[in-house]
Amino acid sequence: MSTSLLLLSDTHLPKRAKDLPAALWADVDAADLVVHAGDWVDLATVETLQARSRSFVGVRGNNDDAPGFEERLSLVEHVDVEELRIALVHETGAATGRERRAAATYPGTDVLVFGHSHIPWDTRVTGPGVGGTTGALRLLNPGSPTDRRRQPDFTWMRCSVDGSALAVELVRLAPGATEPSVSPSIPTADVVVPAAR
Repeated sequence: MSTSLLLLSDTHLPKRAKDLPAALWADVDAADLVVHAGDWVDLATVETLQARSRSFVGVRGNNDDAPGFEERLSLVEHVDVEELRIALVHETGAATGRERRAAATYPGTDVLVFGHSHIPWDTRVTGPGVGGTTGALRLLNPGSPTDRRRQPDFTWMRCSVDGSALAVELVRLAPGATEPSVSPSIPTADVVVPAAR
C-alpha cells in the first residue's frame, strides 16, 4: 500500500492571495500527509490546513514572525513515511552548492523538502554516506501555489511513497485557470559527493 503526500510552500496568505486554489484544496483532501515548507504569513492558514488534512507536518519560514508561530511550528521537522526519512525546512541557502550542503546538514535523510525561492526544484545527491535507506538524498521544492514570482505557473507537488520508492509529480496551475496540468518530476541533476578524505 502506498502513501500519498502533498508538498506545498510559500502560501503567503492573505498577502499574495485570499485563498489557496480550489485544485490544491482538492489535493489536500486526497493526501494521506500534507507537508508545508513555510512562509504561511498567517496562523489562520496553519489552522485551516491542519484541520482539513488527514495528517500534517509543517515548518515556519522567514516571513512567519507573527506572534504564535514560534510556539506552533519549528524551523526543521523530520518525519518517516514508510521506509523514507524526510526532513523539512524553509531555507537551504543559495542554489549553488545546495546539494552538498544538504547532504552534510541532513545525514541519514532520503528526502529534503524546502521552499523559500518559489521555484520548483528536484535534484538528487549520491555518494558515500549520503541518504538514509535509499543511498541518495532527493531535494524537492514545490514552488508556490499563490506567488509564482518569475515562474509561468503556480505550483505544488504530489508524491507517492511505496516502501523506499518515491514518485513525484509537479502540479502546475496557469494564472486564471481552474484545472492544473500534472507531469512527472524527474531530478534535473544528480550530484555526486565524493568520500571524505
